[in-house]
Amino acid sequence: WPVVEDPENFAYIRPEGDGLMVGLFEGEPAPWGPIPDDFSFGEIQPDWDRVSPFLEAAMSRVPRTLEVGAKKLFCGPESFTPDGCPILGEAPEVENLFVAAGLNSIGILTGGGVGHLMASWVLDGEAPPEYDVTGVNIDRFQNFHATTKYLVPRSAETLGNVYKTHYPDKQPQTSRGVKCGPLHAELAEQGAVFKEVSGWEGVDHFQSSRESAEAYTDARVYSFDRPKCWLQWKREHKLVREQAAFIDMSFMSKFKVLGKDAGRLLNYLCTSNVLGDETITYTQFLNRDGRMEADVTVTKLGPEEFLVVATDTMHRHVETHLRKHIHATGYNAVVVDVSGALCQLNLQGPQSRETLQRVTPDDLSGEAFPFRCARRLEIGFANVLCTRITYVGELGYEMFIPVEAAAHVYRTIRAASSEGVGHAGLRALGSLRMEKAYRDYGHDMDNTDALLEVGLGFTADFDKEGGFLGKDAVLEMKAQKRASKRLLQVLALDPLIMLHHGDLLLRDGQAVGELRCATYGHTLGGGVGLCMVEREEEGKPKNVTSSWLREASWEIESAGRRCAARVSRKPLYDPDNHRIRL
Repeated sequence: WPVVEDPENFAYIRPEGDGLMVGLFEGEPAPWGPIPDDFSFGEIQPDWDRVSPFLEAAMSRVPRTLEVGAKKLFCGPESFTPDGCPILGEAPEVENLFVAAGLNSIGILTGGGVGHLMASWVLDGEAPPEYDVTGVNIDRFQNFHATTKYLVPRSAETLGNVYKTHYPDKQPQTSRGVKCGPLHAELAEQGAVFKEVSGWEGVDHFQSSRESAEAYTDARVYSFDRPKCWLQWKREHKLVREQAAFIDMSFMSKFKVLGKDAGRLLNYLCTSNVLGDETITYTQFLNRDGRMEADVTVTKLGPEEFLVVATDTMHRHVETHLRKHIHATGYNAVVVDVSGALCQLNLQGPQSRETLQRVTPDDLSGEAFPFRCARRLEIGFANVLCTRITYVGELGYEMFIPVEAAAHVYRTIRAASSEGVGHAGLRALGSLRMEKAYRDYGHDMDNTDALLEVGLGFTADFDKEGGFLGKDAVLEMKAQKRASKRLLQVLALDPLIMLHHGDLLLRDGQAVGELRCATYGHTLGGGVGLCMVEREEEGKPKNVTSSWLREASWEIESAGRRCAARVSRKPLYDPDNHRIRL
């Protein structure tokens, strides 16, 4: 008798002794707690009224079971995490305390892999390079995740989604509003449709009004095809490419590293030289094997003061990495989490300089304020840290504003803006950055990837004093010219196909990788994503060369359909970076 899964009825059926066991992952599970101190391997009084409808539907798949009836209704507690993934790794607060928990009812299935992973992790002090741990690492959680108010409804909702359709943009409904940025109310009035971003309420896209945004949210229409907000998304994407838009990114993780050795610490952890005055630097943290730990920007604010900005999902990982190496090196430095103290407001697009120049007496010309410049500007009553950097591939600025001044600065700039300047959400940000092939750690890259494999070797300064963590491993890979894995940009040539994470990339009909992340490129005119391609011939790794990419037929397979594709090591949009240096 096989194991039968019946997602439509939230059930599975498998052999059990001389009979069958019907198990449920019902859509609306019942939370249980608190756990008695003396509880162990016990049962809970079953609730027949609640589960009978689910059982009857499941048993109808094997009609004879309805005739035989149920011998026993076993009801016992099972642990589930709020995101449905295991909790593994070294506790951020306690060195050498390793955790392996939260296996979400598939402990037997995953136990062998978890055991091997944890044994290697304990012995080496780092996650083994063959395991991507970004989605299971214990340090993905923040303090609010441990509150009862968050855990009870979210864990129940996550369990209830096990057998439901996993749409690519489906949003959780429970435990929302944990964190709201200082511009939340202002953006809601502009028609913002919000999505959860590591506990923050981030803007997905904008509808025409607050009322239409609320109606859109209440409708909860999901799809693997073009989303219901397609036209709004396309408009925002085009707005950034052709004019300019505000993008609120206050959810980003922001840390100040302070102290006499702050610069020394960061220059050791970062692949790039981060000691330049009035400069923002895009760089990476590596481990000793030259593999990725984080993807950050570092801005020098003073001789003993630096601002480190990382993606929201890596908040605690980056903080832990910094603290761990302060302890290991004995450097005189401290880390202060300022994520909630600073609003991050981006103004991106060809009209961004003209717009910002209207509200500041400071010179923003290309000569006075070049790309990667970081300087304080006077805007209205506020003193704002402004960096000329982009994550969309256009002329643009990121402003870090004290939360008490955020609304004032936003209103000041908006009042001086032309009619062509508007708002854009994270859906547009995702498609804009993907056209430019900008990386996002935790999505396109993870801890299994080497710096050169993801195409970020340009960030490595091999000549800086003191080197950097992982330098020897990167140099060894460079010397051996190992290049059998490469992160490539992929564009579907059929404009009607939507691409998704996990879609298959084929070279001459043979699978060579899966898309790690994908969206739709409204400027490029097709689905676009990033794929880690691995080349192997006769069981041996071979280098991914330009000729190997060029002399082949490429296809992408999505939802059972194949279409021709284009692959590139360089970004397909503005490969020579002309637009960001206007």
